[in-house]
Order: sequence, then structure tokens, then C-alpha cells
Amino acid sequence: MISHETIEKNIGLLIVLTILIVSVGGLVQIVPLFFQTSTTTPVAGLTPYTALQLSGRDIYIREGCVGCHSQMIRPFRAETERYGHYSVAGEFVYDRPFLWGSKRTGPDLHRVGGRYSDAWHVAHLLNPRDVVPESNMPAYPWLDRPLKDAAIQRKMRTLNVVGHGYTEQEISDAPAALDGRTEIDAVVAYLQVLGIHAPKN
Repeated sequence: MISHETIEKNIGLLIVLTILIVSVGGLVQIVPLFFQTSTTTPVAGLTPYTALQLSGRDIYIREGCVGCHSQMIRPFRAETERYGHYSVAGEFVYDRPFLWGSKRTGPDLHRVGGRYSDAWHVAHLLNPRDVVPESNMPAYPWLDRPLKDAAIQRKMRTLNVVGHGYTEQEISDAPAALDGRTEIDAVVAYLQVLGIHAPKN
């Protein structure tokens, strides 16, 4: 039996045992989640993002929106009164990577879908103070440019590997779905589906 003193004095052994314990602890917490239907089954009505929404999500990530806006509503009264039903795992089955975040310089965006019109979102992205005078969000005027996403079909095929279920028809139609659209169109399409399949209170 190795004594505690021996472990503390042998740095190599301490590192190996620490890695082993952290690994086992992590596996014990994470592996069961892969077998719970509540974490792997989409909520009613949830479908994978369309080509336009998927491109919009990538732009949302590129522009760092998640740095100021969370996408997770916590199960506390103050949260649910302001934003609606708390977030559940089944709402994020098609989100890779997850964009839950923890910072709220701006409001939580998980329930923003359908709350405002497309025109409102466009105005908000081009100059936030036009619709929210007290906003400290920067403007994104460069988003009003043609959408170019040459990798859209590759992205959809890659997401199929992890179970998104895009059909070959959806994948082949993806470039046409983006044709003639702007980056701002894509971001708005993404924002308009956030949280629309939330469980009812």
C-alpha cells in the first residue's frame, strides 16, 4: 500500500494518480448522459438547422455574439419569469458546439425566436440603438453583404455523422438556399428559431 507521504513526495506518481482520479470521476459523470433519452432525444418539433440557419449560426459564432449573450435559461424563478421555461437538454440536440454561455452583457437569446420581426432584427444588427436606445451592443453593418458559404454541404454531411439526419436532397439544395442571401439574412434566420420549441410552462 502506497502511503500518502510517498505520493506527495513523488511528483510523477502524484500526476499519474491525479489524472486517473479526474478521468474516472469525469467518466462517471458524463457517460450516463449518453444513455438518457432526455439528453439525446429532441423536444417535440425540433429539427436540424436549415442551410441558411446553419450559416447564420456560424456567423453568430464568428462575430462573437456568444461573448455577451447566453443561450441557457436556468431553472430559477427570476430566470423563468423573464425568459420563459428553463432550458432542457432536448432543445440542444442539434447544437454543436453548444452556445450556452454564462455572460449576459445583453439579454439571454435562447427564447428570442419569433419574439420580434425579421425587420426588427435587421435594424438591431445594423444599428442597435435604432430599436433599443440604451443598448451598448456594437453595430454590425458589414453583415449586409452577400452570403458565401462554400463549405455548407460539407458541414451538413459532417453533422450527419453525429446524427443530424439531413437528406441528400437537403444537402444538394443547400447552395441554392443560400444563393442571393446576405449574411444578415442568415443570422436573422438563426435567431428566429432560438427557443421556439421550448416546453410549455
